[in-house]
Amino acid sequence: MSQPPSDTKAEVSILQLLPNVITIGAICAGLTAIRFGYQGDFETSVRLILLACVLDGIDGRLARMMNTDSAVGAELDSLADFLNFGVAPVLILHHWALTDTTGLGWIAVLCYTICCVLRLARFNVTSRLEKLSPDPSSGTDHFIGVPSPAGAMLVMLPMFIVFLFPDIGTIPPVAIAIYIGAIGLLMISRLPTYSFKNISIARKYAKYLMLMAVLMAAALFTYLWATLVLFCVIYLLGLVRAFQLDRRAKKNTEG
Repeated sequence: MSQPPSDTKAEVSILQLLPNVITIGAICAGLTAIRFGYQGDFETSVRLILLACVLDGIDGRLARMMNTDSAVGAELDSLADFLNFGVAPVLILHHWALTDTTGLGWIAVLCYTICCVLRLARFNVTSRLEKLSPDPSSGTDHFIGVPSPAGAMLVMLPMFIVFLFPDIGTIPPVAIAIYIGAIGLLMISRLPTYSFKNISIARKYAKYLMLMAVLMAAALFTYLWATLVLFCVIYLLGLVRAFQLDRRAKKNTEG
């Protein structure tokens, strides 16, 4: 009777586990953000969501750089995205402003969360199909719909505004509920949104891009809420522009 083949990969390097450790760290940040939100420390909870966004941008790229990406890592990343960007932000928002809206606030939370999970499911299926039948011409500088990290930042815009202008008073809860639902619908829309993964620039402009990145980081550390409001407004204006271009392209195609 033949013996089963021995496992030649019984050991794994600790460095190979680093991307998954970062992903789990992002999940811990999201869960802790919910905890601080329900304790009333909303600014700390938002900062933890921002930390989760940063870790989300690191783990996948690090795995590809180290050539350690795996199916387990991809599943972990997707689950982390759902928690950190589809659940934590709206639960914090609900406790912050929507507890007195009876069922309307919770309906908005459910709408956003379901839209986020549908968005992630669509993205995962598309990514797997591209891996099965790669097309060299399929690289694009656009997503379809608003990505979940961007959706999380946009949905927390009312909080950013109140943190920046504490004397502004409270934003009407009904307006916040409608806004949350609208951001959820943008995530499952067919609207093309910018992706920076495949955008390249001339080498001579690289130093200016790095300088801009440093200035943006400095602005986030120094004027966090003002910088986040500015980023969200710019992104929303970009969505309006993308909608106009998409409609124009459809008209040209039909014509």
